[in-house]
Amino acid sequence: MSLQQLLDDGAQAVELAKSLGADEAKVRVSRSSYTELTRRDGKIELAQESRSLGASVALMVDGRYSSHSTSDLRPDALRAFLSRAVEATRYLEPDPHRALPDLDAMGGLSPEVLEADDSSQAEIEPEDRRKWVADLEQATLDAGAQAPVRSISAYMWDGRTESTVVCSNGYSNGWSHTSLGHGATVSLEDTDGRLPEAYAFYGTRHRSDLPDYQSVANDAISRAKARLGSRPCESCRTTLLLENRSVSRILGVLLSPLGGTAVYEKRSCLAEKLGQQIAPKNFNIYDDPTIPRAAGSRPYDGDGYTALPRPIVKDGELQLFFLNLYNSRRMKMERTTGGSSNLVMAPGERSPLEIARSLPKAIRIEGFLGGNANPTSGDFSFGIHGTLLEHGEPVQSLSEMNISGNLFELLDNYVESANDCWGFGAWRVPTLRFDNIQFSGTS
Repeated sequence: MSLQQLLDDGAQAVELAKSLGADEAKVRVSRSSYTELTRRDGKIELAQESRSLGASVALMVDGRYSSHSTSDLRPDALRAFLSRAVEATRYLEPDPHRALPDLDAMGGLSPEVLEADDSSQAEIEPEDRRKWVADLEQATLDAGAQAPVRSISAYMWDGRTESTVVCSNGYSNGWSHTSLGHGATVSLEDTDGRLPEAYAFYGTRHRSDLPDYQSVANDAISRAKARLGSRPCESCRTTLLLENRSVSRILGVLLSPLGGTAVYEKRSCLAEKLGQQIAPKNFNIYDDPTIPRAAGSRPYDGDGYTALPRPIVKDGELQLFFLNLYNSRRMKMERTTGGSSNLVMAPGERSPLEIARSLPKAIRIEGFLGGNANPTSGDFSFGIHGTLLEHGEPVQSLSEMNISGNLFELLDNYVESANDCWGFGAWRVPTLRFDNIQFSGTS
């Protein structure tokens, strides 16, 4: 089945919905495949493969809106499904803000410019996957030969998704993207009987962009060894160095209150902050769905508008709420886009090590263990593990500690970015430095 066949299926569903009484319809049809292998103690511990084909349908019937999904696209089943959906919609309350955009405003980037589809993924055979994960496990075993290893697990995964959208106003579009990755988890035996664990995972759109087995293995072992002897330090306020691969957990506290629904329902601490200074002038973060090969890139957004880069915070000033067409209409505000794609911060001039060496004391956060954040107040508290540094030198491995505070206090205390932007996910952000942050450990 080709991408064109998915578009044809979507067009048929739109016409069928209209014939059954829908005034407007938007149909998304997608097909995906996914394979994952886990290897431990020289044997495949987990092998799973999934394939899916499904459709989601948004309907406007007599000024009322509803959405539905199905995995049965056979003509007779689809007719029965849509007939029930149309009739059910008539029982809902009218919603004057729900309607498709004007066709002339809709569009999309050429998928080719995003380089999101690795054509070689389709050529990966079962034996290739088995060798892939076996080689990664052996590289990790070799890297940990001198460490007190309790267990090692190696992982690989690959998948492909084809997605299309067809609207009753004449709009149709579609694209495909792949995802591939590998990683390892390592558990060590500490002298006190504990089993500290660490991991290293990398995912990309193209297999050729993945780091080699040895780099992944060395990373996983190094991170595990750094957790030996971990314990809490005394509670303190000190400098936070937020490791690049862990940034999303903290800066997610910023993104959640920017959602259009949260703003509309007054569940956002940023609802009244648009256009205001919320961070120092050197704090800049952008949403950019156009980066080639990046995990969050897309040719169009959920409303069918062409994907565009947008500043979220520029020179410390809040520039953006994530407003899809529906929320923009009911809030009477300019539409932006319904959700984030790639989150980007420009790299700074110094490496993380150079920044750490310039500080008498700092705590580097390398991972999180539970916690929560309140988008209405901006308050947060997370369990952390990491390293206590003095002039850049590791002094103590940290665990059983919390970081707590408020989003506005955190942003006020931002100082600088390092030069090590993470390139293996939708958060393309370097290590960040924040001063005067509260850490809770021993009293």
